[in-house]
Amino acid sequence: MLKIFYLSRIEQPHSPPRIVMPEHIKKQLLAEIELLEHELQHELPAEIKKAVAMGDLSENAEYHMAKQRQTFVDARLGQLKRRMAELSLVNLTNIPRDRAGFGSTVVVFDSTKDAEIVYRLVTSEESDVSKGLISTTSPIGRGIVGKKVGDTATIVTPNGKRELEILKLTTIHDEAEAANAQGEATPAQNQEQK
Repeated sequence: MLKIFYLSRIEQPHSPPRIVMPEHIKKQLLAEIELLEHELQHELPAEIKKAVAMGDLSENAEYHMAKQRQTFVDARLGQLKRRMAELSLVNLTNIPRDRAGFGSTVVVFDSTKDAEIVYRLVTSEESDVSKGLISTTSPIGRGIVGKKVGDTATIVTPNGKRELEILKLTTIHDEAEAANAQGEATPAQNQEQK
């Protein structure tokens, strides 16, 4: 008896969930880059040309303001392009599965406020303290990154020291696995749709 195997029917080992950098951040940065490039290439040269036509550049406020704006826009463009490059280099598979890191949702007990607080660790572009979105580069974010459940983070803020005990931790990997199991979008994917 001849047995024929079809590759499409062979069970493939379960692949880990695919985790990508939030697309809405890239779109936001690209939109700002496009806007500033247009200003730098079209609007500011027209303003400078108009100011030069007025004569005496040493006392021409319009000329000096346009040149200052041009310098600012050029610097901001460089900053945004560097940030895009940094974001494209982020390898989310290197984020720990058992410790707080980018994308983690952390429930902490703040002993100074005697309250439980929920934080989500995000990029600086996404941070919004009023919504519990804390940048990984903020004092609280830096203190929480790398912590496990049961650890205590001592945070030095402008208002003084705060003790935050990690009560519950859901990493970006946990959320992706749960979403894949339920066929739902992760919080990062939901943010992209907004």
